[in-house]
Amino acid sequence: MEAEPSEELQGAKRSHVSLAKTPVRMGTGQAGLSERSPTTDQIILHLDMDCFFVACERRREPSLIGEPVVIGGGFDADSPRGAVATASYEAREYGVHSAQPIAQALAQLPRRDPAADNPEPNTGIYLKGDHEYYRDVSEAVMEIVAEYSETRQQVSIDEVYLDLTATTSWAEVEGGVQELRDRIETEVGVVASVGVAPTKSCAKVASDYNKPDGSCIVHPGEVADFFAPLEIDVVHGVGPVTADRFRNAGIETAGELAALPPQEVVAKFGSNATTLHDRVRGIDPRPVEPRGDPKSISKEQSISPTTDMTTKESVVRQLTDQVNRRVARQDARYRTVGIKVVATPFEVNTRERSLHGPVREPAIVEEITQDLLTEFAETEVRKLGVRVSNLDFSPGDQRRLTGIDSQTTEEPRSPRQRLGQTRLTDFT
Repeated sequence: MEAEPSEELQGAKRSHVSLAKTPVRMGTGQAGLSERSPTTDQIILHLDMDCFFVACERRREPSLIGEPVVIGGGFDADSPRGAVATASYEAREYGVHSAQPIAQALAQLPRRDPAADNPEPNTGIYLKGDHEYYRDVSEAVMEIVAEYSETRQQVSIDEVYLDLTATTSWAEVEGGVQELRDRIETEVGVVASVGVAPTKSCAKVASDYNKPDGSCIVHPGEVADFFAPLEIDVVHGVGPVTADRFRNAGIETAGELAALPPQEVVAKFGSNATTLHDRVRGIDPRPVEPRGDPKSISKEQSISPTTDMTTKESVVRQLTDQVNRRVARQDARYRTVGIKVVATPFEVNTRERSLHGPVREPAIVEEITQDLLTEFAETEVRKLGVRVSNLDFSPGDQRRLTGIDSQTTEEPRSPRQRLGQTRLTDFT
């Protein structure tokens, strides 16, 4: 389920800044405990796409813009069961929020009759999630994000950390943040909020600080000042039970926790609370850690809608070249090659072919992608993609396609058979 900013964070932020599309720079650069953090030099970006599932649905059906939309399941059952996955900001005005029982959501915002020409007032549009589509949109966003940092940690379908330390500076990061957000909005059609800070815990909170569709940049030396007025349960890692313990002890804000001596924190709340005590003072040594090897390497490009096959072939050739370079850079091999063809208005078609791999043969990737594309010679296309998947990062000499083929059969084969089996697939 999608996370949404707490009421406490929304209330606290209004005392500092108003919603804005341009990045907000926090604090005055006063020296503090955060300067002693081992991560002072890190530049960490946290990106969180706003009401992501709703944004995806509105991307596909613009008539949903401005409407109270609820994504969830079980709303059409005789005895509604299930939970809200996410709700638009319009639906939240009726008290609907993520993780809420769907029955409670329906009581607060009745479901609008889908067949009604004149819908009843104070009703909402309820939709069941299309998770394959959401993954497709997420992949398009992450393709853009990948251009800004080699060190990324995707923690959910709509949330990712980037380590920008090697690619930018604190003086330049504001422009880069705005460029990233603009590209996501114009190229993909969804909006993202971004937080930048020297620590992961601060970047996470900062991305919520100026939602929706906003940015917040917290510079080194400013982390403690940023946290100080915020409600204690805004701190990353403070759940409802821990928040109640702090409040019962008179600790309402992050600043009040930061002001306690470490010995008192341990005595009152236990040794585990020292991590939270450090975070609100700007001390958080956790790096951005990619989670395992990627499952695929892909590249996509939006184009003006066209049926011209020469244009489509040229775009796929360029994408293939980019994918092959990324494969070489990551020292990967693959067992599957595929393409994505998005027809107008937004019909996603994917095809892939399995190899007798793993292999790394750039010429084979180009041959397969061009061959798969021929199925769509007459299709009006607005976006194309190339992907290799079923990756292998194990050390050792690469098996070449000729050697692999010789092990399969001695019967003569057509080029299509030689290159593997083609099938429909989800491009995820």
